[in-house]
Amino acid sequence: MSAQSNTVTKILELIREDRLPGGAHLTAQKLADRLRLSRSPVNDALGILEQHGIVARKPNRGYFLQHDFDALPAAPADLADLTPPSADDIVTQSYFKLADELLRGQMPMQCSEAQLRVRYALTQAQTQALLARVSQEGWAQRRPGYGWEFSSMMTTPDSLLQSYRLRLALEPAALLEPSFRIEKSVIERCRAAEKHLLDGGIATDTADQLHDRGVRFHESLVEASGNPFFIDTIKRVNRVRRLLSYRSMQDRTRYRQHCDQHLAILDLLERERNEEAAAELSRHLRSTLDNLARISGLLQG
Repeated sequence: MSAQSNTVTKILELIREDRLPGGAHLTAQKLADRLRLSRSPVNDALGILEQHGIVARKPNRGYFLQHDFDALPAAPADLADLTPPSADDIVTQSYFKLADELLRGQMPMQCSEAQLRVRYALTQAQTQALLARVSQEGWAQRRPGYGWEFSSMMTTPDSLLQSYRLRLALEPAALLEPSFRIEKSVIERCRAAEKHLLDGGIATDTADQLHDRGVRFHESLVEASGNPFFIDTIKRVNRVRRLLSYRSMQDRTRYRQHCDQHLAILDLLERERNEEAAAELSRHLRSTLDNLARISGLLQG
């Protein structure tokens, strides 16, 4: 599946996940924020959905859903052939190739822009966009004088352990903030995502989808704290953690337990039993720490 058709599929999944009715306004910026993309690939995907009659574009107003969520068709099989990949798509594809090669030890820890440009067949602007992204996420920095250096911080098994320890310290505490408020719609959205996985998504979702669903769950809880320092820290950890998470997707047996734990936390928050929810969240993160030996083995492989 191309990056473009993958974006279309993800938008359809969000529509179903949020149970949107016909006529719902699909805002490109909100979709881009949810999918962690720029608006350009999202607008391209909305244009494709318009060609297939799934959304309608109204001048100066944007895109609107034509059908209720439960009447949506599957993503058309020929989506990838409608338009060529956008510049953002190309940069995203190169980002994941670079991340995978770095984790596999197939990429030198130091390189130049020219080497990256040749390696991934990029333009100069695309290479700079790629480096800007990895630099912002904290796993590459410009070397004094010439070239770039990748951080070894995110290529060792200890990095995954350390990232979970930080989350263990912060996430349960976020649930106990005096300003914590979580909307019922957020609880329902998170609950629907977990039930989707239990109904078969664990086996069929892509690694991207599995990672993003987990990130959305945990960030939704932290965002409800209203504490910008908690929110900023967890989002930064999750951006960098993506590189490590893909290797752990090779073993999906643990996801059913994760879903059950997520649902238990949501049930407690819905009843405003935040202290119990924080304790359950702590147990959930600790259970992941207990599995790190297996995950670390996958990372090294």
